[in-house]
Amino acid sequence: MRRIASFFISLLSLSAVDLSAQQQQVPKLVVCITVDQLRGDYIEYFSHTFGEHGFKRLLNEGKVYQNVRFDFANIDQATAFATLFTGTNPSFHGIYGSKKYDFDKGREVSVLNDPEYLGNYTPENYSPKALISSTVGDELKIASKGRSEVFAVAPDAESAILSAGRTANAAFWMDNYNGKWATTTFYKGIPWYIDRYNNAPDALTARLSSMIWTPALSLESYNAFPYVQDGAPFRHTFDEKKSDNYLNLKTSPFINKEVTRLALQFLEYAAFGTRSCPDMLAVTYYAGNYRPLLNKEYNREIQDLYHRLDKDLEELLNAIDKKVGIANTLIVFTGSGYYRSEEDYPESLPPGNGDFYPKRCIALLNMYLMAAYGQDRNWVTGYYNSQIFLNRKAIEDAKLNLAEIQTKAAEFVQEFTGVQHVTTNHALLTGRYPSEASPLYHGTHHLGRGDLIIELQPGRRINLENSGGKTQLTRNNAVPTPLVFMGNGFKAQRIPREVNAVEIAPTLTHILRIRPPNAARSLPLRELRGEN
Repeated sequence: MRRIASFFISLLSLSAVDLSAQQQQVPKLVVCITVDQLRGDYIEYFSHTFGEHGFKRLLNEGKVYQNVRFDFANIDQATAFATLFTGTNPSFHGIYGSKKYDFDKGREVSVLNDPEYLGNYTPENYSPKALISSTVGDELKIASKGRSEVFAVAPDAESAILSAGRTANAAFWMDNYNGKWATTTFYKGIPWYIDRYNNAPDALTARLSSMIWTPALSLESYNAFPYVQDGAPFRHTFDEKKSDNYLNLKTSPFINKEVTRLALQFLEYAAFGTRSCPDMLAVTYYAGNYRPLLNKEYNREIQDLYHRLDKDLEELLNAIDKKVGIANTLIVFTGSGYYRSEEDYPESLPPGNGDFYPKRCIALLNMYLMAAYGQDRNWVTGYYNSQIFLNRKAIEDAKLNLAEIQTKAAEFVQEFTGVQHVTTNHALLTGRYPSEASPLYHGTHHLGRGDLIIELQPGRRINLENSGGKTQLTRNNAVPTPLVFMGNGFKAQRIPREVNAVEIAPTLTHILRIRPPNAARSLPLRELRGEN
């Protein structure tokens, strides 16, 4: 009897879960709104400048998770977006940084740089080939046999391409030097309305000289930070004669307005929501510091940017509601989990931890290895992104044990002042690393990883002597980032717990009733599987 009772209880429980799943309909349209460098604490601090239909609508009407956690070190734009849309970490999806260094050519290039493909409306060469895992958009394309339309719009190529994936119709970003909405020939064809938009009389190039960034509200409204010293209103212009005018604009609130304008073109002309299969639009906004003010974190500009972003979110949500209907649309809103800033210390208050000099470190390391293994060659190729790359060819030609040299080199570098820990590539490959090095494993990929990965003590500055004495301050704090599911029958709910970034993509595919991306290992969020 007990077994029979247990069977019926299990059956009833299963039915309840199934009923919950049936109530969640497959949406006609998925809109993923990802805000690069979004800070949940800033949403709280600046909320008095928001209306009721942007940030507040998302937070009041959606299923809101408290925070999204990324399980790897040194998060940046590319690694964050690849993780959000593949449901796995860099160790599997292959995107280990926004940039990589070509030691043969002596220059830094995008991780998506691909000379095989030309740019449309840009001289740059990009493709998503470096992304070795499928994305949500890819799985939607596969499930629908190509019938679903998948597009991405973002300020930068990395966020656009990585939120779209390999099989998307197209990904668009703003070119850094001509202000056009660009793509790559990897994607076949540009919609006619994008060509028309790029060449319209009111295109960005025609409006640039008249775009002046001044406070949208009174200065008294921007009172979140008591550290702002300048009492005068700010005023920023974008001189079309300057080479960095578009780079600066892409870190101002005007980039979000331009992203919204282009997203509205897709909502108007792409026939979203009219097909038998769901469509997908990935939209990226920017919420970081203004480029010329990276060393002035507490300013009125960032408060004004959030106020204006709130208006753009309102405009986008209203357009979705009008064209497809919020009830027919799944909106997924979150941030990228990092925040870029440069700390400028007053001369009277220098940082107490001092500088780490990579150039001196690799010179001394090379001398040490020469003494141990021979003076006839250089054993160190170079340093990039807190990693040291050894001369693999020289080591192979000398028939030396690479793992042994990595270990000796790590022991030597570990003695440098300010070094917290050094992990070798061999240790990460074999799993013989301490638990505190786990974020380094998850945040790197074996095909692009250096031989030594260096962790510095907090507050230690990286002095790049070959860049005119430029320094980078070691800071890798977690940034609070909410996750919101809205529309498509979701009820308003606050869930006071943290979720892992890799859980988002499989949750989204669960709602779409398709397979998760091929490297995703996490289950969908339990609240969306009918569990408490």
